[in-house]
Amino acid sequence: MELPKFNETFIPILMILSDGKTIPHRELLKNVQEKYYSNLPKELLEQKTKSGDVLIKNRIAWGKSYLKKGGFVEYPKRGFVKITEKGKEANSKKLQLKKDRDVESNFLMFYEEEKTKSITVKEIKDASPQDLIDSGFTKIESQVKSDLLEKLKDIDPYYFEKIILILLKMMGYGDFIETTKSNDKGIDGIINEDKLGLEKIYMQAKRYTENKVREKDIRNFIGAMSGDTKKGVFVTTSSFDKSAIKKAHDAHHTIILIDGIKLTDLMYQYGVGVQVRNVYEVKEVDEDFFEEN
Repeated sequence: MELPKFNETFIPILMILSDGKTIPHRELLKNVQEKYYSNLPKELLEQKTKSGDVLIKNRIAWGKSYLKKGGFVEYPKRGFVKITEKGKEANSKKLQLKKDRDVESNFLMFYEEEKTKSITVKEIKDASPQDLIDSGFTKIESQVKSDLLEKLKDIDPYYFEKIILILLKMMGYGDFIETTKSNDKGIDGIINEDKLGLEKIYMQAKRYTENKVREKDIRNFIGAMSGDTKKGVFVTTSSFDKSAIKKAHDAHHTIILIDGIKLTDLMYQYGVGVQVRNVYEVKEVDEDFFEEN
């Protein structure tokens, strides 16, 4: 007997949530383990990851994350999970979401770049331990960034603007000024490019779920900058259409465009909105220690 792989927990998770109730994340892990895996030997259920997490719960949690990305479950509020209509349909049709490859290609619409990084069985056999470690960290990083972007799309628009200012501060720019919301004239924040505030950068932030930033938005931003500064940063959780990109490129001002993917890359890099969960040590033999003097 062995512990289920994370993708083998998909159906058990959906079955536990099939009544449509919103339940705490921890309760879901507990219920799935007790109903579907309580017959496993105690030594298996007590296995832990290198970082100390209970392995069975870790795999169920990853199963939940994949189902969330695929639209089968949702997080209606922090720390809680609920099945979606798509998840109910999967249950009613008794779809067997067992093979990770089938799930990724037919159900979970991951970013295209993540799909290209998927590892085949042959590649796993040929990979070095370091390759497998790097691949695992890449997958975790991709999932965290995806969750981060969804969180940004769901927060209060004014708080989103403040997050961008905090990010720019962490990136090494000077202090920032939040504009008055009732009369910001299209400028959401003013960043000091240097510590003394001799150079200003204007910032505009658009928290969009689906809509793209268009040429009109960039034109209005340029107009709002007037003669105060020649530099601006336009940030969105979505993306920019071709006309918006061209308008920013052709402007006499220097305008940096940051879309949702780039934004989460920067937040991840500078530790904004994320925290270190586990630290792993990889050791090697100290050859110098064994050198005879």
